Amino acid sequence: MQLSKYIVAIITIFLALASYNTLADDYPSRPVKVIVPFAAGGGADIVARAVFQKVSTQLGQPFIIENKGSAGGIIGSDSVAKAPPDGYTLLLGQTGPNAINPALFTKIPYDPIKDFSPIIQLTSYPYVLAVNLNLPEKNLVELVAFAKTHPGAITFSTAGNGSSAQLAAELFMKASKIQMTHVPYKGAGPALMDAVAGVVSMTFGDAGSSTPMVLDNRIRAIAVTSKNRSRLLPDVPSIAESGYPGFEAVAWHGILAPAKTPPAIIKKLNQEIAKALKDPEIRTRFSKDGLEIVGGSPEDFTIYIKAEVDKWGKVVRESNIKLD
Repeated sequence: MQLSKYIVAIITIFLALASYNTLADDYPSRPVKVIVPFAAGGGADIVARAVFQKVSTQLGQPFIIENKGSAGGIIGSDSVAKAPPDGYTLLLGQTGPNAINPALFTKIPYDPIKDFSPIIQLTSYPYVLAVNLNLPEKNLVELVAFAKTHPGAITFSTAGNGSSAQLAAELFMKASKIQMTHVPYKGAGPALMDAVAGVVSMTFGDAGSSTPMVLDNRIRAIAVTSKNRSRLLPDVPSIAESGYPGFEAVAWHGILAPAKTPPAIIKKLNQEIAKALKDPEIRTRFSKDGLEIVGGSPEDFTIYIKAEVDKWGKVVRESNIKLD
């Protein structure tokens, strides 16, 4: 009797594995929707369209980008969390919706860990600490020294309250034990331009948008927030090498599916997206935008997201930032 139970269990497992393999072989048999929880034309949108144009060609099915921008990415992310776990609705995940928002808002309609199946991390990118040209401080050491003797005197702009750029700045202030004054803007462009104009002392901006202004000598970059230097600004040191070993504050893009999506589909998508990321055209394009290609396994991405939720949650709580 006991032996027959084992045989039934083995047969059940075998049939399940066979079903998963068949599912993966047939997938995708119709168009796949990729939700970008931000407006069209932004960085996340550009990344998603570049990657899935290649994946669509590889798999012979359309991967349709749908922009659902609003509420800091919450609405679009929630729509994927509640979608059927069949591989036909995917999410372009990012630092804000998937790592920061759970701490920023008292209540959000999805759990960033439990409600998604991570597939693959696409990119990471640093922020550039760039100061107005009239600021006399030429490097990070001088900036910190001035800030310590003039608490709050230095103003810095970011793309908005609760943005990953603001949290990068908060993490830096904590590491350097200084106090600066945050001036939030509605978007990275206005935040950068007011730093150029001298309305604020400096800005924390992404490398892609900041670099042209730096190279055109309209603003001075004194540090980047990644552990290593940016390829776009090889002469600009990282905060980590400027006296704060281990410092890192980067943003990222990645692809996720609803929780309980079949592992075989997750694996197939991981392999196909990884293949797309190796395409020379994508690598060149992303490099010009200051994006580092990451890749890796679903397990790698799962571990990374959990670490990011813990890291930024702590920064939000210690900085007492709330958006509701």
